[in-house]
Amino acid sequence: MSITINEELQAYIDPLTSDEHAALERSLLTEGCRDALVLWGDLLIDGHNRYGICKKHGITFNTVQNEAFKSMDDVHLWMIDNHLGRRSVSDFQRGVLALRKKEILSTRVAQAKESSTTPETADAVTQPSEEPALTRDVIARTARVSSVTLGQIEKIQKTATPELVNAVKTGMVSINAAA
Repeated sequence: MSITINEELQAYIDPLTSDEHAALERSLLTEGCRDALVLWGDLLIDGHNRYGICKKHGITFNTVQNEAFKSMDDVHLWMIDNHLGRRSVSDFQRGVLALRKKEILSTRVAQAKESSTTPETADAVTQPSEEPALTRDVIARTARVSSVTLGQIEKIQKTATPELVNAVKTGMVSINAAA
């Protein structure tokens, strides 16, 4: 089986810390690879760290195809939702992911609105019945942070130096202090 690694996709989610990577490696060596790697065709979507460790140590692994993806945006949205559900993701990371999700969904709505031919169709695309509006409150709830915190994260992303962003990511500086 051929598995393709897209470096941009691999870097889309923050990498594991060295401690997290070491813990994952210990787990895989002890228990094997319990969770299947997620593929879209031959493209690895989820399980980059597990894949690297399994290849390094000759550990067998399973794969599963996700055929629901139609575009790279679908892949990104799936990755975001997958990581938002994890316990080990910090508030800052969840906020960043939720803002990425908002950007993708907002772009989709704008594109659908532009391509619609009637006002009724545009309204239906803008406010689908199953999707709430993309307000800061809704996005904040997605990230399980307050609207104020999400605003601070957005400000940090737009104006902070890379060093300050890294300090917030690692927990050395609080979101509030950085904002």
